[in-house]
Formats: sequence, C-alpha cells, structure tokens
Amino acid sequence: MKKSIFSLFLIVFITISAFSQEDEIITNKEKKELPDIFFKELNHNFGTIKYQEEALYKFVFTNTGKEPLLLTNVRSSCGCTVPTWPKKPIKPGKKGEISVKYNTRIIGSFAKSIMVFSNAKTSQIKLTIKGKVLNPEKK
Repeated sequence: MKKSIFSLFLIVFITISAFSQEDEIITNKEKKELPDIFFKELNHNFGTIKYQEEALYKFVFTNTGKEPLLLTNVRSSCGCTVPTWPKKPIKPGKKGEISVKYNTRIIGSFAKSIMVFSNAKTSQIKLTIKGKVLNPEKK
C-alpha cells in the first residue's frame, strides 16, 4: 500500500515539474528575452591558397538580443578545420568572433562547414569556408 501511494505521489510530482519547466521556456520565448546572434557573413571563400600558407578567417558576430549570448559549442565538419570561439558570455550589443583555421597541407579544393551552437533564438547556425590549395610541385 505504501509503495502504491509513493509511486502515485512520484508520478504526480514529475508531471507537475515537467509542465512548469515547459511554461518557463514558452514564457521566455514570448517575452523575446533570449539573446540573438547576427553574423556579418556566413560564408568565406579563401580562393586559391599556396601550399602551407596560413588560411585563417574570423567570422564576426553581434549579440542583437537583450540577454547575454553564450556560445556553447562550435564544431567543424572535419579535423582539418579548427575553430576557436569566445568562452565567456557576449553582452547585448557587443561583438565577438569565431576564428576558423584550415590545414593547407591538404592539396586540392575544399568546402567545410562549421556549426555554431548557442543559447540564442536561432540556436544552431552553419558557417562555411571554401577554397583551393595549390600543389607546390606545379608551377
């Protein structure tokens, strides 16, 4: 009998907790208090790059929302592309940058994507880089 009452109490408690969290999320979205991220550019073309030449690009963004923006993760589509990003929150109206470095020891054309995850209204944004690394033996 005690197990039945405890089980019933536990189910009711979990249900109430789940609905209260969902209401809080909806309220924040309705109030539009979430941060918003705006990138100056989403794509960058390096063009033709010499073998072992530095290929680094900085994607500039602005927090156009009313709350601090936190980049939770930035992932590239392969290990040949290395992103670095700010780990501290970006205040409303302030700018930040994501640096993306491509390994130019890989000869040939490339097109790589970088996924940006954050607490913004648009929580996932795709950035892309492309270009062509020349073969050092050809002139």
